[in-house]
Amino acid sequence: MSKDFDQFYQEYQERIYRLCLGFCGNPEQAMDLCQEVFIKVWQNLPQFKGQSSLGTWAYRIAVNTCLRDLEKGKRMQQVPLSDLIDGRTGPAEKEQEISLLYRAIASLDEADRLLIGLVLEDLPYAEMSAILNISEGNLRVRIHRVKQKLSEKLKRHGQL
Repeated sequence: MSKDFDQFYQEYQERIYRLCLGFCGNPEQAMDLCQEVFIKVWQNLPQFKGQSSLGTWAYRIAVNTCLRDLEKGKRMQQVPLSDLIDGRTGPAEKEQEISLLYRAIASLDEADRLLIGLVLEDLPYAEMSAILNISEGNLRVRIHRVKQKLSEKLKRHGQL
């Protein structure tokens, strides 16, 4: 079982980390949340019923862990996007764009951050709808709306 868990961890660690980063916007806090998720997965593995894939179950634990963290008031302070753009430095333009995207995502509300995090992980719609417990049709509408919000935020700051 330990060997299987190690393999599962290797496969999903980076994905869960990125999901957590999308929620909190802080790399250190995202790593803490990611570790907490895998501790919960390990502790609750005997209760896993197999009604979904192990990955879907772990994503659900990650979402719940991030939401609880936000409820506890550990939320990253909201900073206006204009302040973030003016403060960008560094030689790699692509890295700057990715950083700006994650900050734009962090400025979304909790539900939208969760949704776009799952989209960025390129999960199948069926799996995303299972994680969020909504229909695929509703999922598609929500994804479209979140993408529009992000696009508007980035356009306002000359990024698209």
